[in-house]
Amino acid sequence: MSMKDWIITLIITAVPLVGFVMLFVWGFSDTANLNKKNFARASLILLAVFTVIYMILAVVLFGTVMISTRS
Repeated sequence: MSMKDWIITLIITAVPLVGFVMLFVWGFSDTANLNKKNFARASLILLAVFTVIYMILAVVLFGTVMISTRS
C-alpha cells in the first residue's frame, strides 16, 4: 500500500460509524489488501479489548459511587 492509500484508510476510519463498518469490511473481505486486512483486524481486536476494559472500569466506578452514597 502506498502512503496515499494509508492516509485515505486512516481518514475513513476516523469517521465514527463509517470507519467501524469499514473495519469489518476490510477485515473480513477476500479482496482487501493483506496489509489493510491485518490493520483492520488488529484495530477491531484493540477496540474490543478497550471496550471490555472500559466496561469493567465503569462497573467498578459505579459500584464505588453506589457504596459511598449508601452510608
